[in-house]
Amino acid sequence: MAWARVAVERAIDRHPDGLTYAIPKDLEHLDAGDRVVVPLGGRGGRAEGWIVQVESSTDLPPDRVRSVLSHDPSVPRLPGQLLALARWIGEYYAAPVGVTLAAMVPGAVKRRVGARRRIFVDVPTADAAGRADGAAEDAPLTPRQRRIIARLAARPESERPVAIEELMAEAGVRTRGPIERLAAAGRLVLEKRDAVSARWRTVRVDDRVPAALSEEQAAAVNAIAATLGTGFQRHLLHGVTGSGKTEVYLRLVEQVVAAGGTAMVLVPEIALTPQTTARLLGRFPGERVAILHSGLTAAQRHQQWLAAASGEASIVLGARSAVFAPVPDGHLGLVVVDEEHDSSFKQDRAPRYHGRDVAIRRAQMAGCPIVLGSATPSMESWAAATLRGTMHLHRLRKRVPGMALPVVRVVDFAAERKQRPDRPNRLIGPTLETALRRTIDAGGQAIILLNRRGYASWIACPDLRCGWVMSCTDCDVSVVYHRDRSLPAGGFVRCHHCGAEQRMPAACPDCGKRLVRFGLGTQRVEEELAATIPALVPGETLLRIDSDTMRHAGDLHSALERFGDGRVKVLTGTQMIAKGLDFPNVRLVGVVNADTSIHMPDFRAAERTFQLVSQVAGRCGRATGPDGSGTVVVQSFHPETPAIRLAARHEFDAFAAGELDDRRRTGLPPFRRLVRVILRDQDPDRVAEAARRTAAGLRQLAAAGVEISQPAPCPIARVAGRFRWDLVLTADGPVPLQATLAAARNAGILTPGEAMAIDVDPTSMG
Repeated sequence: MAWARVAVERAIDRHPDGLTYAIPKDLEHLDAGDRVVVPLGGRGGRAEGWIVQVESSTDLPPDRVRSVLSHDPSVPRLPGQLLALARWIGEYYAAPVGVTLAAMVPGAVKRRVGARRRIFVDVPTADAAGRADGAAEDAPLTPRQRRIIARLAARPESERPVAIEELMAEAGVRTRGPIERLAAAGRLVLEKRDAVSARWRTVRVDDRVPAALSEEQAAAVNAIAATLGTGFQRHLLHGVTGSGKTEVYLRLVEQVVAAGGTAMVLVPEIALTPQTTARLLGRFPGERVAILHSGLTAAQRHQQWLAAASGEASIVLGARSAVFAPVPDGHLGLVVVDEEHDSSFKQDRAPRYHGRDVAIRRAQMAGCPIVLGSATPSMESWAAATLRGTMHLHRLRKRVPGMALPVVRVVDFAAERKQRPDRPNRLIGPTLETALRRTIDAGGQAIILLNRRGYASWIACPDLRCGWVMSCTDCDVSVVYHRDRSLPAGGFVRCHHCGAEQRMPAACPDCGKRLVRFGLGTQRVEEELAATIPALVPGETLLRIDSDTMRHAGDLHSALERFGDGRVKVLTGTQMIAKGLDFPNVRLVGVVNADTSIHMPDFRAAERTFQLVSQVAGRCGRATGPDGSGTVVVQSFHPETPAIRLAARHEFDAFAAGELDDRRRTGLPPFRRLVRVILRDQDPDRVAEAARRTAAGLRQLAAAGVEISQPAPCPIARVAGRFRWDLVLTADGPVPLQATLAAARNAGILTPGEAMAIDVDPTSMG
């Protein structure tokens, strides 16, 4: 008899290697990576899980071991490297392996969404159509058949084939008979396939290929390509915005695909996938590109995942979770992480992995090179390349020939507001307004950034003696006002931490005075732009891009397409528009307030501010020729802040040197490693006691070199009705931290779940 170690998809942390089950005779074909159903608990309880190991013996009494109940053959067996990656994530990020495996495989795959096969209709090829016309030229067509052919012929090629039910509805026929008879006569083609379109209709193919690489690009391609097929190597590609990093990626992907391998390309935001997809589809028209991100429909996600699992896809593209694409063992030849610095690569719930670091581990397991690319590398990657020498550094210091870095002007917004005492609350200062008018009059386009959603972030009573301020009833934060003219009070308020919403009060509940709204958000920027410049019409020539307006991937694709063809003159929004986008006609970038993150209680605040200003400035001046220069206007109340001043000068090296020096002196990453333990409870006394008890237990088990802070309330002390305390473990390296976490989990001191979160290598300390 064989025995299976099964990681069930539940937060069971006491058995990191899985639970043991017997494999019955009728399921003896089972192996590691198979998805199964097993008994769990009493009274007929059962759970789904994954076999992580098959053994020929067990130390448990055989009569006490229950058997696997069933196998789900619809989910392909997971590759061995993916199972090994799940075990590593479970150990490194202190998460149950079953929960990790559950996060790796989309729910749509487990539910087989879109797997039902349907009939699709298309027109025949030219040769087949000619033969059919010759053979059936005497066969008259009925009016219904003529309508069917006309409706199908009216569709552009990008919208064919079409589901037979959809064509029937368009042509006004109730049965399949007329269509089937046309197919039998060779006038139409019928095919059965999954109920998901295999084509990305909203993506325009970009088949541009530069005539030649720059010297720096060629040097980077040659150096990295020399390591393809030679084993695991880490490369950092540091290139200023517009220097052609994407072209370097494409040349490397081309070599991997030509050698029969699979390339994986990760981007931090869904916003970046349309243009990257267009480049990949245009460069590799004969290759299958599997696209994986949360903006897909469930059926699309299932289809794309299966394309990767079968080995059909030679290129995998997606956001953070695409690192878990089930590429067969031995196929992965290259991993690329674009914008590797971006905090979107960090998962904010269990398992709290960092997509960049997991990608490095996956490349190591696959024995292939990984390329991390950015104009503003993270301090961790920069230190690895320049101080430790564990990464090969490749630099693109200049933009591609014909393109120049934009001129960046930092303006003192406090001084600018004094110039207009009659309009002290305007968000668009005179310098930015003048530049925007000039850009639009000249036929150019602009991007206006404010990394804050909503309309106003502070709602209060105007009477200082009253002092009432509107805050979330379940969180220790102020709520954000969102304008909605269809509501009686003109809008509603939302908590951006727990998501709770309510109508905007008509008056102060304590004294009855009319409330005032302070602060700023993208809605207010949009309104002010439309009021200032008549040519900007919201929804037409002016578009707002943030998580409130872009609910689906199709919304974003459509918005970027309209901006790309010139129908939209100005994009305004949050950090979604600050990185990766490449539109040659963008001649102006405006940063409404560069200070939104600089004063956050987080040691990475300066790094994030530098990255945001640098990245959004890089969207400008991407056209070649005399009209290709761009201007960036950065409004700041603290214009001399080093992060803002150095970003304006495009001086990454100087900023990184100062930032790393500060981190070294204060004992912060990348010179020390952190683990943050967050405890949550609805009772403030109970969570405080739990935090103190956890800290005491950790100190007893801490490995040599591990320091444990005093527990304290989090900067945001209450979220979603639960009070929050945290404590931080620090050490010079990951080994003593992992030993401490493992000992504490085995002793039951650390129990990740609803009441406790373990965040290894945290990117936020809020």
